[in-house]
Amino acid sequence: MPPNRVPEAVHRPRRTHSAILGATLELVQEVGYPKLTIEGVAARAGVGKQTIYRRWPSKAAILRDAVVCLTEDIARTATAIPDTGDLEADLKAVLRSTVDVMSHPEYDVPARALAAAGIADPKLGEELVTRLVEPQLRLCLERLGSARESGQIAPDIDTRIAVEMLAGPIAHRWLLKSAPLTHEYAEALVELMLRGLAPR
Repeated sequence: MPPNRVPEAVHRPRRTHSAILGATLELVQEVGYPKLTIEGVAARAGVGKQTIYRRWPSKAAILRDAVVCLTEDIARTATAIPDTGDLEADLKAVLRSTVDVMSHPEYDVPARALAAAGIADPKLGEELVTRLVEPQLRLCLERLGSARESGQIAPDIDTRIAVEMLAGPIAHRWLLKSAPLTHEYAEALVELMLRGLAPR
């Protein structure tokens, strides 16, 4: 066997895993989370139910991993928020990108279903916070930390609360659809928050 060739036995599980996650995302778009079933996912992915149950205990667990996969590329490449020296511009760029991701149909429907499942299942909810929410919040915390060190925001600011002042309204509009989630709204949030963080 050529030295750089990966054995077929290695490829097959990866293809099966991807097929199951892809089938889950397709079906939750088509039928909604309440009608999503392990049987349906297995049929769409072309695998047996036991293949799924060996890897995931529930449809919520499959959907969790599918949504994580949707955001995996972002999480892998975004190791820090750009620090151009202009905190307002940096935060606005991040929130505009966040709005784009959350508004995209491929993300919106399954992520909304997963959020609802996380409310009903506290353990799943904790996993979602750990795997999806906290990594993104940490990036903002690091950027605000550097802004505090450079004197762009007041030294006594609780940066965790400051980050939640941005994330909370975005999540509220997205989850409840109380008003349009737009770039303009995201930028207004940054401007309003920074007024409260400014050194006095």
